[in-house]
Amino acid sequence: MALHQLHDVIRRCQAIPDDGFKAEDYDQFQMAGRSCLEEGKTAEVLDIVTDEKNKEIVKSMGWNLLGPLVKIVLKKEAESLQHCLTTLKHVLEVCSPKELLVGLLEQIEDADVDNIAETIILLLQPLQTALLKLGKKKASSLGMSLSTVLNQISQLPVPYTKEQEEEDVYGLCQCCAALIEFVKPFVDEVDRGRESKAIVAENEQRIELLKFCMKSLGNPVLQSQLDKIPDSAEDPPLRHFATEILVILSCIGESFPALLLHHLVKKKAEPGFLEEDVKYPKESLACLSYLLFVQHIGIERFPTVFSPVFILQFNMQYIEVLLKRSEESMLSKGLELYEKSLQRTEDNSLPMQLLEVKCFLSVPQDLVTVMTLCPIQHLRTEALAVFQLYMDKFDTEGKHKLFGCLLKINQHAGVQGYIIKNIKNQIDFSLKPGNSNVWFSGPQLLPLLHLVLSLPEGPETDLLQNFDRIMGSLNLLRYLLIRDKEWDNHTGIWTELYKIEENFLKLLHTGLKMSKAHYEAEIKNMEENRRRGPKESKGVCTLTVGGEKLSNVTPEMHLQVLQSAMFTFDLIESVLARIEEIIEVKVKP
Repeated sequence: MALHQLHDVIRRCQAIPDDGFKAEDYDQFQMAGRSCLEEGKTAEVLDIVTDEKNKEIVKSMGWNLLGPLVKIVLKKEAESLQHCLTTLKHVLEVCSPKELLVGLLEQIEDADVDNIAETIILLLQPLQTALLKLGKKKASSLGMSLSTVLNQISQLPVPYTKEQEEEDVYGLCQCCAALIEFVKPFVDEVDRGRESKAIVAENEQRIELLKFCMKSLGNPVLQSQLDKIPDSAEDPPLRHFATEILVILSCIGESFPALLLHHLVKKKAEPGFLEEDVKYPKESLACLSYLLFVQHIGIERFPTVFSPVFILQFNMQYIEVLLKRSEESMLSKGLELYEKSLQRTEDNSLPMQLLEVKCFLSVPQDLVTVMTLCPIQHLRTEALAVFQLYMDKFDTEGKHKLFGCLLKINQHAGVQGYIIKNIKNQIDFSLKPGNSNVWFSGPQLLPLLHLVLSLPEGPETDLLQNFDRIMGSLNLLRYLLIRDKEWDNHTGIWTELYKIEENFLKLLHTGLKMSKAHYEAEIKNMEENRRRGPKESKGVCTLTVGGEKLSNVTPEMHLQVLQSAMFTFDLIESVLARIEEIIEVKVKP
């Protein structure tokens, strides 16, 4: 039935001039052709399509058969596969490249999720042929094609391990390899155009290829594991893809330094002008920086004239972009880029003036977020190591300012305690013979000491939530009183002791009394309820300790928490008592 309909459409169209086909002719040809293919009449369709008498009809309408042909080819049924491949090849040879382009992109765009990779691999070469037939006016079509393919590729899961990359179950690696082959002739055209100084068409094509490279760096490269395989001569597929993307950037005349410095030197964008963001997305440039400075891919094409401090400075914007993401692949790349950028600089070399650049304080805050909130243990550990490395790189004046700023902007007691420990280490270093400096001794140190030796909210400070900070402060004070003799007074601690007693120790005493009284009353109340019997005690409750809510807490657990809090208060009190003993002995006439 369908075959008769197709013959009828063909006979009727043979009598119509080439430019006289109507929309209904196209529809009838498409429906009849699809039905024939679906019914298995693939040999008959091949005969009709390749019949010389039907050449003009196929030239005008044949591209409408792309959909059903692709669908059958993807099924790989032995009895119809070869017929459909031959038919598809003939259609691609005779049809208009513009119509083929539309049809091919439609098939790629409409591909089922399970068939995305196979569809792309099947149609990239025909798509390349159609584009090349368009001549010089193909830049926008190339851009549309690359965007469509990359949008589809972005739906494919990125392999997480090297084993998954080798298996390539979803075909992402095959698509990336095919995509590199697809763009090569267009890259070569731009490269030759640069040599011959052909401007307009090649420049438009260069921009489309630049957008493709930037989009590829954003996904899938940024999502991928890109480390080399030890003792292997060949790169893994996705690392090879990343390498090829950087090769393309070089071939189309893009300078790596110019790309990475783009956001630092670009002129103020006009409102609503999005072209710059499309060509130079920060995440893609962050990936480029990671490839250069961590993986050393393409580093031979990066000039060596830039100082390590300057490289750190322009990399900070990209580190910030990566550390603000939550995905493990992004965070790990951000931490590695941060670490490698810092390792290029010498210890104690970064000047204080860098802290006037916004990102030199905002990026450590992002690092703190990873250290304290990231659910992945090894990333938290790596973030802490980078945090320490960052502080080590500043000179003494820079460390002094950095510690003060971090203490003011950080609310996490554990981080505050860690910073105070670093302050103690710097003071200890400066007190050793030959290491004296003005920033961690004498008048310059005193503002920092007063900042450390204080309670954030006076006697009402939550001592449990601020335990790490308070213990760090007390340990620093105890160290100073023991290490810095009152007759030396290098740090000025003995001159300021009366202020510290009044503004810190006295308030801490008051806070301890208030907190202990509250918790003792809670414990007493619980014990009384237990003596009255189970009817008087609640089964479970919600308890807030140290700013954290604990739900479904049994009476026994509740009591343990309260007793643990009392132990914490006793620990603070014992260190405080020791400090007061030292003061009493030192100041006794």
